[in-house]
Parts: sequence; C-alpha cells; structure tokens
Amino acid sequence: MNGNKKNKAKAVFFDRDGVINFRLAKAYVKKPEELIFLIDFLSIFPELKQSGFKTFMVTNQQGVGKGLMTEDQLRKVFDFIQRKLSEEYSFQFDDIYYCCDLEEEDSFYRKPNPGMLLKGIKKWNIDVFSSWMIGDSPKDAIAGKRAALKTILVGNRKETACPEADFFAKNLYEAKDIILSTNSE
Repeated sequence: MNGNKKNKAKAVFFDRDGVINFRLAKAYVKKPEELIFLIDFLSIFPELKQSGFKTFMVTNQQGVGKGLMTEDQLRKVFDFIQRKLSEEYSFQFDDIYYCCDLEEEDSFYRKPNPGMLLKGIKKWNIDVFSSWMIGDSPKDAIAGKRAALKTILVGNRKETACPEADFFAKNLYEAKDIILSTNSE
C-alpha cells in the first residue's frame, strides 16, 4: 500500500477567475488581452511547481453555454495562459479542465460538483491526501471537499460562511505557505 501512495502525485487545483487572473465585473474574459494575471499567482505558481506539485486549472465557463463567447475563444485564452507561464517560468499547468454548462443544468462537471477534479485525479494518479483545491468561492471549496481534497478559500471570508473550506487565506502567498507547511513530511 505504501508503494502505491509513493507512485501517486501531489497536486494543486486552481480556480481561474479571481485566483489566477483578475475577475472581470459582470463579464467574461473572452480574449487573451482581457486576461490580467494576479501577481501573487505568478509568484507562487513556480514555487509550487518546483516543490513537486502537479498543477491544474479547473474553471466553470458558462459564458460559452450562454453563447457570449465560443469554445475556440476560450481555448485561445487558455493557450495564452499556458504560453505566458511557459515563457516566463518554464512551467505551465499540467492540464486544464473547464465546464461550459449552464448553472441550472446541474452538470456533474460544473463546480460545486467534483467532476472536473475527479477527472484530473484519475487521469494523473493524484494522491488526494496530499492535494489541494484553491478557490475564491464556496463552490470551489465544496467541489474540492466532494473530491476528497484539502481546500483553501482566498479572500476576505469568514470561516462560518463556508464550512467546507479547510483553510482561509487572505491571498495566495498565505495559501502557498499553508500548502508547503502542511505538506512538508
């Protein structure tokens, strides 16, 4: 059993809007030039990669489902993210999972449901006991808990507002410190 766990990877799953990039007010990031990385994400991302974590983006993108943008436009934004991370840090996300279904469809893949996370966990042989979901919404924490991950909510939140979150961090620097101190063995 211990040999099996050693073959499993540790991972951090990131929500996109509000965690990786600035969230646009009442709008969707439809093209690369609209995406502005959060500086704390750019600071912690290479550090987590260098610490041996697989990294994944998991994002609800119902703008496609609403017809406000195309899936091709969305992929161009993802390509931009991957290219910029690779150029700047020689790292990029190991995989990107997204769900374009509308909220009212209650899709298994749309957060707070765990489908995107479970897909990544299975595909990449992830050890859920050493892995994390970082988000800025209770939906992110709920999805993470449903996938058996440890969860961190970033931003100014009260713990009682989201009992599914294991940890609360004011920013991604604090989230990284929680992950690295908790995962040091």
